[in-house]
Amino acid sequence: MAKKGFVQEFKTFISRGNVVDMAVGVIIGSAFTKIVNSLVNDVIMPMLGVVTGGVNFADLKYIITPGTEEVAEVAVKYGQFIQNIIDFLLIAIVVFVMVKMINKMRDAAKKKEEEKPAEPVAPPPTPEDILLLREIRDSLKK
Repeated sequence: MAKKGFVQEFKTFISRGNVVDMAVGVIIGSAFTKIVNSLVNDVIMPMLGVVTGGVNFADLKYIITPGTEEVAEVAVKYGQFIQNIIDFLLIAIVVFVMVKMINKMRDAAKKKEEEKPAEPVAPPPTPEDILLLREIRDSLKK
């Protein structure tokens, strides 16, 4: 009995709109992340590399203890930190611009929808008491 109740509860949980909406959001978000990362890494970063003279920030580091064959190098990799900050800022800018473009398209579609001429609204039906009064008036006129 408990198993059937669990299965039914699970079906109810899964079929709720907000769970399905969340799943769709995660999937679309994942695909959107790939697009943004590709734009940053494959388009913007190469151009930034040309502007900075080909400096790869990720390679910058402060060596505390040089490495040997037996001991690994100990270093503060501040360049990777700088690279991560640059990546974050570029991704934030790209997302901001994309959201602005999407909002602009939505606003344009909404404005276009509002500009459509309104269909003439049929007058509301005449109430029965008014119709009855008109009939009485007409019959008195005769």
